[in-house]
Amino acid sequence: MVDESGGRPVLLLLHGMGATGDIWLPWAPLLERRWAGRWLAPDLAGHGWSPPLPEYSFAGLAARVADGLGSGDRLVVLGHSLGGVVGLALAARAAGLPVDAVVGLGIKVVWSPAELTKAGELAARPVAWFASRDEAARRYLRVAGLSGLLAPDHPVVNAGLRQAGGRWRLAMDPAAFGVGEPDLRALLAASDVPVVLARGEHDPMVTDAQLEELGVPVVTLPGVGHNAHVEDPEAVLALLDAYR
Repeated sequence: MVDESGGRPVLLLLHGMGATGDIWLPWAPLLERRWAGRWLAPDLAGHGWSPPLPEYSFAGLAARVADGLGSGDRLVVLGHSLGGVVGLALAARAAGLPVDAVVGLGIKVVWSPAELTKAGELAARPVAWFASRDEAARRYLRVAGLSGLLAPDHPVVNAGLRQAGGRWRLAMDPAAFGVGEPDLRALLAASDVPVVLARGEHDPMVTDAQLEELGVPVVTLPGVGHNAHVEDPEAVLALLDAYR
């Protein structure tokens, strides 16, 4: 295969819990103008078209992503929420991947016992079926935190749904909710690459103070919430300017 990127790093875009790689498709015109190299937006295991894992861990999710990468590609990783944690796992020295930098967006730092219990309960639930695509689409948007940002009939939603026997379900494997709480300090200590942690100003899942305690550069994006990459793609992509 001919590398048409001129040796530039490949941008790896990783979605959050419940979403799919298609969440980045609206970025395509922007990336055409602002990112000179190639870009990839895979589905994490148990999401979209990526098969489930027998057991979910951040290392397991990262290994699935690594299996789909080209050999020798230098990577700049932008990961949202769960995808940001997976990006940090990919950048670990032990992973042996040529990662140049990681930008983690909206990563939840502090988990209460009640939140972890709730996640475990969601992971144990059977797949829910819906009588119509609209019902399933609305559930998908809630699970992915995209309600109010995308309409149920938006093309991006299609990758998060499956139809069988006249019924609809989410493509996501519910067991993925059981991935657990990330040890962000350990993940950061395991990597030597530059890391930036960012959050939307109105993100209720993480605070500036929580991110600043981790000892890496922190950026707060004004006027946006947890899904800043959907609300203001230009501002999020600007976080990568130093690594193009």
